[in-house]
Amino acid sequence: MNWNGGAPERKFHQPEAGLRVVDGTRVEGYASLFGARDQGGDVVMPGAYAASLKRLAARGAAVKMLWQHDPAQPIGIWDEVREDATGLWVKGRLLTEVDKGREAAALLVAGAIDGLSIGYRTLRAERDAKGQRLLQELELWEVSLVTFPMLAEARVAAKSGRGEADIWRELAQVFEEARQSWALPGRA
Repeated sequence: MNWNGGAPERKFHQPEAGLRVVDGTRVEGYASLFGARDQGGDVVMPGAYAASLKRLAARGAAVKMLWQHDPAQPIGIWDEVREDATGLWVKGRLLTEVDKGREAAALLVAGAIDGLSIGYRTLRAERDAKGQRLLQELELWEVSLVTFPMLAEARVAAKSGRGEADIWRELAQVFEEARQSWALPGRA
């Protein structure tokens, strides 16, 4: 099956390898994991981003860092976006000169947000026998910092410079339990 067009899709992901916050403004982690089924029944396959990243590099363009997928609210710059054996790795800087960038930095350090989400267009996908959509080629547009990620089984270990990691992990667990009890059908 081949999808060619339409509005951008979004995949929320709570990075299991940990969205790390360094100095309150630098962030890094996995925005997408290969082979992991999300709540929408989709699975991103290894290599799905390769062609898109190559096209962006050839044009001298970059994946955008947005706040909650809002194109009117860029909050930083992704300095590194790459595929590896695990998934899509991102590393970037929040721009604290921008109001939302400052707010995002404060929320990340506090542990109030800890998710990443990709905004993309599906170029090639197929369904397997279980009905899962296997995303084979994606045009990556942006990676957002988000409140509610899509991969429920993924966990975050957010760091702060104050040595309060255990408190933030507990807080993240409370948010995860609340999110699971709040789960909205069809919410991307």
